[in-house]
Amino acid sequence: MYTILYIPFGALSGFVSVALTFLASASGLSVADTSLLNGANLLTSWLKWTWAPMVDVTLSPRIWYVFATTCSALGVFTMATLPLNQGTLPLLLVVIAAASLINSIVGMSIEAIMAVTTSVEEQGRVSAWFQAGNLGGAAFGGALGLLLLTVLPAAWMAGAVMAASFMACCLALQFVPDVRSHRPAGGVVGATTSVVRDVWQMLKTRPGFLSALLCVLPIGTGAAQGVLAQAEVAAYWHAGAAEVGLSQGLLQGFVITAGCFGGGWLCDRFHPRSVYAAVGLGLAAVAVGMAVAPVDGWWAIPGSGYSLRIGAAMYVGWNLIYSFGVGLAYAAFTAVVLNAIGSGSGATKYSFFASLSNFPIWWLGLLLGRVADSTLGLGAAATEGGAAVAASGLDIWLANGIGSFHSSPGAGTMLYTEAVLGVVAVGLFALVGSALGRERPKPAG
Repeated sequence: MYTILYIPFGALSGFVSVALTFLASASGLSVADTSLLNGANLLTSWLKWTWAPMVDVTLSPRIWYVFATTCSALGVFTMATLPLNQGTLPLLLVVIAAASLINSIVGMSIEAIMAVTTSVEEQGRVSAWFQAGNLGGAAFGGALGLLLLTVLPAAWMAGAVMAASFMACCLALQFVPDVRSHRPAGGVVGATTSVVRDVWQMLKTRPGFLSALLCVLPIGTGAAQGVLAQAEVAAYWHAGAAEVGLSQGLLQGFVITAGCFGGGWLCDRFHPRSVYAAVGLGLAAVAVGMAVAPVDGWWAIPGSGYSLRIGAAMYVGWNLIYSFGVGLAYAAFTAVVLNAIGSGSGATKYSFFASLSNFPIWWLGLLLGRVADSTLGLGAAATEGGAAVAASGLDIWLANGIGSFHSSPGAGTMLYTEAVLGVVAVGLFALVGSALGRERPKPAG
């Protein structure tokens, strides 16, 4: 039920990061401009802790879920109907940001229920099912959205189908516990004060502080996925709509869901924070692997008479491996949070950690888009994608700086950037955790 209920949250994000992103790039928007779509989607995500107490102290989680899902359905319908060009970009960014803000309440309402009803023994398993809805939903939204927008005669039809699928998820509410809002004495003000106090007390503990630090660092973000879905970037690997839809859509949904269950299994056997940090290192290795993989040439399939473009095959294969790692990381993140928050003020506490973790996804996604925009014109395979040489001052500075130590920069350079930042962040977390672990309480008296 958690998987089904969380699908609208993930699907709206996937619709933006895959379907709209690919079509916007194919319609002529630059890589940097197209990255703004995902940036608008994540803009409110790292601020949602500021309105999360509203979910904890007012209406019940069920009522909030129905309200937010309805608004999210209207948002995805509006996105589908807006033309994708430079003139409509500002309006589209506003719609995406507003829909993302309300869509965050979809997640908060489920998190409030989950925090109260999940035992310590079930944290890994619940995290797996929960993130299967988030990431599987994102793959569903991206694949179905891209398919519908390209095959249906009118864009509004695609939006209507997506909106209807969102509303259908509300039927699963009848199968989850009915959790009441957090209302101690003192009314809404007193309840909000109590929620803020709960969060502060949690952060003063060693697990709470380390979990917050782990979330705010660029570890296991999966930020490259949104940039890899862009037509110009995919063209660096000679990949088109079919490869993007396959590796960032339906097939990715199965792979990333498997990663979620793998992450849940690991967190049932090892401490979630250790799993999260280790997966972050693994994702960095995968990013480097994709960056150094060949992009030119053909591979003859023995006995078939057919040849496969090496770059396109590498794009699909490494994307799927990367997606599996993202599934591991997100399940580990949820287990880290459930391990730290306890049962009270679930929506606010979970949203606090989610806001921290969304911040590096937001800024790193924008940075990777800039790096890709600056280096595509320098890469050997980029000319086929029609990428223009960087023109802005920032892009020229990035291009010159990267070109000074990279003999053949291209879209893969952004993957090196993500990998380096991830490794540094894991090292910093290990140092802080080690320092806190050596602390001993002073003797009484």
